[in-house]
Amino acid sequence: MSNQQEVEVVVVGGGQAGIAMSEHLSDGGVPHLVLERQRIAERWRSERWDSLVANGPAWHDRFPGLEFPGLDPDAFASKDQVADYLAAYAKMIDAPIRCGVEVTSVTRHVGRPGFRVETSDGVIDARYVVAATGPFQRPSIPPIVPDGAVEVQLHSSGYRNPGQLPDGAVLVVGAGSSGVQIADELQRSGRQVYLSVGQHDRPPRSYRGRDFCWWLGVLNLWDLETPAAGAEHVTIAVSGARGGHTVDFRTLAGQGIQLVGLTDSYADGVLRFRSDLAENIRGGDEKYLALLDAADAYIERNGLDLPEEPQARILGPVPEAAENPLLELDLAEAGVTAIVWATGFAVDYSWLKVDTFDANGRPQHRRGISNEPGVYFVGLPWLSRRGSSFIWGVWHDAKHVAGHIATKRSYVAYDKSRRHA
Repeated sequence: MSNQQEVEVVVVGGGQAGIAMSEHLSDGGVPHLVLERQRIAERWRSERWDSLVANGPAWHDRFPGLEFPGLDPDAFASKDQVADYLAAYAKMIDAPIRCGVEVTSVTRHVGRPGFRVETSDGVIDARYVVAATGPFQRPSIPPIVPDGAVEVQLHSSGYRNPGQLPDGAVLVVGAGSSGVQIADELQRSGRQVYLSVGQHDRPPRSYRGRDFCWWLGVLNLWDLETPAAGAEHVTIAVSGARGGHTVDFRTLAGQGIQLVGLTDSYADGVLRFRSDLAENIRGGDEKYLALLDAADAYIERNGLDLPEEPQARILGPVPEAAENPLLELDLAEAGVTAIVWATGFAVDYSWLKVDTFDANGRPQHRRGISNEPGVYFVGLPWLSRRGSSFIWGVWHDAKHVAGHIATKRSYVAYDKSRRHA
């Protein structure tokens, strides 16, 4: 890149959001450039554990224009297959992506339209900027356990495999997809595992012959525009591991995983948990059964011939660990040498120096169109609907944002033509 250049649109981020954005901008004839500080889909390659697979089947978790090559549509793509797929898609659409270029600052011009985009490889003058860096920017670890309390503390984004951790028991904090799968893998490797379970959504992996992704689609649940009150950050416990299965905390307890409630506080080597484990498990059960009810009603209403599955409703008793919860854990006495924090991520837009963020640093926007004219967001959860952070969901959101940019360009072109008439 030269030290100074001009481009109509700069898209920051070369993952699924940036690639989707590029496709729709190209379709609209909008000149643009995608900047990626590392490789295409880097987080899938280097910031996920070795055995990770997609949580949705290959027929669902993809862009409309390309299937996963050589993969059964009902299978779950590995993290490397997802990364390779996104790289192949970028090549197929001839996306103008420049890798190894980090955006360090975006500021609005004074007295003229557009933005000054400072990068590790020069300055770009852009009329529009799209933040496509996604929701997984800064690992979030609650400040509960001080450094040195156990041999290793790491975020799930830094976890790779059981052999990475020192010998001994492991506490996994967080019972969404990541926490559940990591805890299961560690227990199967022979570790004693403690799993801290908070509020969660627990859908069936499949029901009556159809994957839960299909059910959310036909029941219009992917298209929910806002989460239920208090559910903005509720994790979804679902797994594509080992061919896909329904997450059931009773099964995990039966395997030997010690379930505990939400991790609350630490003092003098002792970790304390809330007495909410039974409540959290029952809450997940309620969401699970509600989806089965909705699916049954849909089948009856539409006269579908799908096999009945009465065994899906047999849940069994809440685990003993929930009825008589462990409220304190002396880490040294229990032999816990590592804690894996599967506690999500925070956004980091410190490089985007414009007035479109609330007091907590979260972007203010409507369907990706920010309060700052000319700045856009794609790839965030609930950007427009429940499915926004999925590969197929971000594709549709990017189409909407690209359409808005094209409309704005048409107004600018009209004004210019009138000015020179």
